[in-house]
Amino acid sequence: MQKYIKIHPDDKVAVALCHLDAGLKVFDCGTEITLSEDIPQGHKFALQDIDKEESVVKYGNAVGIAISLIRAGEWVHTHNMRTSLGDTLRYTYDKKDAAVNSDKTKFFQGYRRKDGRVGVRNEIWIVPTVGCVNSVAAEVERRSCSMRKGGVEAICAFAHPYGCSQMGEDQEYTRQILADLINHPNAGGVLVLGLGCENSNIDELKKYIGSYDEKRVKFLNAQTVEDEIETALSLIRELIDHIAGMKREPIPLSELIIGLKCGGSDGLSGITANPSVGVCSDLLIGQGGTAILTEVPEMFGAETILMNRCENEELFEKTVSMINDFKHYFESHDQVIYENPSPGNKDGGISSLEDKSMGCIQKSGSAPVRGVLTYGEPVKTTGLNLLSAPGNDLVASTALAASGAHIVLFTTGRGTPFASPVPTIKISSNSGLFHKKKGWIDFDCGVMTEGEKLSDVGSKLFDYVVSVASGEKVKSEISGFRDMAIFKQGVTL
Repeated sequence: MQKYIKIHPDDKVAVALCHLDAGLKVFDCGTEITLSEDIPQGHKFALQDIDKEESVVKYGNAVGIAISLIRAGEWVHTHNMRTSLGDTLRYTYDKKDAAVNSDKTKFFQGYRRKDGRVGVRNEIWIVPTVGCVNSVAAEVERRSCSMRKGGVEAICAFAHPYGCSQMGEDQEYTRQILADLINHPNAGGVLVLGLGCENSNIDELKKYIGSYDEKRVKFLNAQTVEDEIETALSLIRELIDHIAGMKREPIPLSELIIGLKCGGSDGLSGITANPSVGVCSDLLIGQGGTAILTEVPEMFGAETILMNRCENEELFEKTVSMINDFKHYFESHDQVIYENPSPGNKDGGISSLEDKSMGCIQKSGSAPVRGVLTYGEPVKTTGLNLLSAPGNDLVASTALAASGAHIVLFTTGRGTPFASPVPTIKISSNSGLFHKKKGWIDFDCGVMTEGEKLSDVGSKLFDYVVSVASGEKVKSEISGFRDMAIFKQGVTL
């Protein structure tokens, strides 16, 4: 079993793939190094002396600055290194060749909707326009689940606290995200449940929804009927009758869209799980499909790699704006731009935001960037897209679904039970998590520490994604977990 890894030939540190005891002798380019202290799994140790103020190099890039002399064999972490990042930067486009192998031959079993779009689930979604009717939506979900029949795979309500008492961008965000979910093709039928007096009322929301199939989307204002629950259940029955007979059919993988997200990362995330997702993403894009990468604050420190993979200068400028706009967002709230990583990240071996970001972008594989999306904007271009959204797990995963992702691939080194509005595949970076949390984790990339090749693990993950797209349930779906969250920036009235 390999005990440690030097990710890139230029690296000054290696990463422990398992717990390493002080006194262990390791080797780098023929040089013997003795570990001077215990190194926890996922954490870094120095392969050479690193002077104070010298760059700590991992992934072939600087991931921080030594704050004191670090001797070869010493543990490298937050006690002896810091971020090297500053404030808003100016960028220069230096286009790098980026490509994936093309092979448009595979299919999944999905649902072809009336408007030509494709879903990977045939569900009924209950979407409240305002938080005031969340309890009504939850009760309608509870009582309607026993009514399911035929090809109706689930009936789900998506609670949220917004839709009223909002101003400016926040109100726009709420309306756009709700409209995106109402239009999402994983929902064969949708009940839009309003109160009647809210800012984002049904009539207002229809302007964002656009044209819709009246058999697929039903609307109910609770204030206009005597018994809103019985009326809602009657509408749910109509939706059930409408979609119960729908069947899966072969769909080219060129029409599949996946979202890429990580959360609760550890020091192995950028070595096992995230690169495996990158291989899976490249395989899908090679089939003509689409992948969406988000969580902009966790691109800081690695953003130039993505910028230089942009297909043209216009996309480069959009990426620059996406990055700098998020930095301005932090500054406008008098917050530190680089207040990251989290305590859990640090426990797992991540020492700086650059360290975290370099691992994060491994999910994007090697494909060129072909689209840059604003928050709530539906994806229009196949291939790799970047989406503006924060790092928060629920907000970012909801944003991926709203932009059109059929499935979210979520890598983690710490574990989480949450789910998004679409099937959310939990991918562990270490096998200990996979075995401990079998009710949470769907796929284990920790096997790479035991010798399995990245290409093989990524290929197996790709096959699993195709199975999920074809109907296989993920753990959170089996548990009945569904979550959504909308980005909030400003004032609540």
